[in-house]
Amino acid sequence: MSLINFMILFLSILLSGSLIFIFGKISKKSLKLILAFSGAYLFSLSLIHLLPEVYDSGGATIGVFILLGFFLQIVLEIFSEGIEHGHMHHHKEHTGHFPMAVMLGLCIHSFLEGMPLAHRFQDDATRDSLLAGIILHHIPVAIALMTMLMDSGIGKSKSIFYLTLFALMAPLGSWIGSWMSVTFSQDLSLLFDRLMAVVIGIFLHISTTILFESYEEHRYNVYKLLTILAGAGLALLT
Repeated sequence: MSLINFMILFLSILLSGSLIFIFGKISKKSLKLILAFSGAYLFSLSLIHLLPEVYDSGGATIGVFILLGFFLQIVLEIFSEGIEHGHMHHHKEHTGHFPMAVMLGLCIHSFLEGMPLAHRFQDDATRDSLLAGIILHHIPVAIALMTMLMDSGIGKSKSIFYLTLFALMAPLGSWIGSWMSVTFSQDLSLLFDRLMAVVIGIFLHISTTILFESYEEHRYNVYKLLTILAGAGLALLT
């Protein structure tokens, strides 16, 4: 992956989280719509682009690794508390402290998503679509994370530090993947196919959780449907 793409991945997360300082806290409804758009894009991206390629090159047993990724995300959410799909929990009993388990789960999640970006896809456009999917997914996560950080009372400087740490994880995962490709002499294509399958499983868990989450307001569900169609349409065009 090029240096420009590394910077785009890093800065998109850092800047989107920093918007809290400019515009204040985003409403839950607005965040849910952003999540719905990114969830629809991830779901459509997985079905249209990622699954066909990974099954073509990784073989029939690749489904085992997709399941592994799906259930791995469930484990990660024990730590991250579901912030990947917009769940923000306020820990009033720990004012002035941010639960490090949330950061641990979120950073592992982001690191794993970044690793397949080093993969040599059959179609170069697939890597660009994957990069776009990670960015679209991480933008609302960064906003939710920054909201939780500020609400925890740890202060602005520490909040920015943790946001920067999160923003570094996906580029670091991609860099480690690239380093492995260059350093090891053996063919690592099967390894990266399996890593991609794990990430697809993660994407499927997150996107379906977002898409099937119900809301009480009928009018809001109409907005959500239109947003989902827009996200799916973008994936079809990329």
